[in-house]
Amino acid sequence: MQFRYSVFGESHGPAIGVVLENLPSGIPVDMDFILSEMGRRRAKKGGLSTTRIEADRPEILSGVFGGFTTGTPLAAVIQNGNTHSSDYDEIKRLARPSHADYTGRVRYHGFNDYRGGGHFSGRLTAATVFAGAVMKLWLRGQGIEIGSHILRLGGISDTPFDLAHPPVEKFAEIAARTLPVLSEEAGEKMQAAILKAREDLTSVGGILQVAVTGLPAGVGSPDNSLEGILSRHLFAVPAVKGVEFGLGFGFGDAYGHEVNDQMRMEGGKPVSATNYNGGILGGISSGMPVVFQAAVKPTPSIARPQQTVDMDALEDAALVIKGRHDPCILSRAAVVLEAAAALAVSEALLNR
Repeated sequence: MQFRYSVFGESHGPAIGVVLENLPSGIPVDMDFILSEMGRRRAKKGGLSTTRIEADRPEILSGVFGGFTTGTPLAAVIQNGNTHSSDYDEIKRLARPSHADYTGRVRYHGFNDYRGGGHFSGRLTAATVFAGAVMKLWLRGQGIEIGSHILRLGGISDTPFDLAHPPVEKFAEIAARTLPVLSEEAGEKMQAAILKAREDLTSVGGILQVAVTGLPAGVGSPDNSLEGILSRHLFAVPAVKGVEFGLGFGFGDAYGHEVNDQMRMEGGKPVSATNYNGGILGGISSGMPVVFQAAVKPTPSIARPQQTVDMDALEDAALVIKGRHDPCILSRAAVVLEAAAALAVSEALLNR
């Protein structure tokens, strides 16, 4: 039986939720930890994100007994409450640029729930974070930790992770910050850039860097590569438009003698002095930290007038988007990508 999960619901429906199937029994369901992860995804105050703030308290319906997973399907729901559906009346016919309004309408023949983006909304990532938090608890029992930070935002760069030695001891400290960064100076500049984008009626994107430590060598295969498994989960997150592992596209400007990860024995096992390949070789984990970067596009919903089409009349139209939207989602998306990574690594370990 294969480990898998399914997220359900719509942004302005009564609730969203997730079902995890064929997960291990005996995972301690630490609700304090799960709620802290949910809190990382919630909207930030001070103008850094949307004013739509939800309680995000998951209600577990099945699969947990006595504080531990039973191994049967784990189902949880998260109620929606703070919705302003009337803000989206025009969206039924006017496609928002760079949103899935048009593609969703075509794919589902016009029967999709368009309010707040429906099933395509970032709202559904709350369910992903819950599922990822559960699997993080299982991974932690296997000695595997996951952390992230904003590597770049609006052209402002944070100190990158050491690819061979990500700062595991600082993961919790980074996660607790308003903007998850290593450099507080970079964080202050990023906050100013977000506020300036809001003032200019636009939004700003960036790059998140994620590290998975403690994953043993030998996970993945050439025909079901670990990069492929991770990418499939990462690209299921709205706004992710690019993923690279280790040095990634930097290999295109390098020479072999500069970026080969030379090896040695340490503690009775092979390790590499560097980790330019991001902990994966031939689609299989090498035992080094798995490190990747994911590009997150600027929030498409901006307050400036934009050109679009009227999907009913099939003619050009102008659009001014109403509603409450994030000028930047990087601060909230970090925990979402960690959750996606946790689910991907769990799948790779449990389904091999």
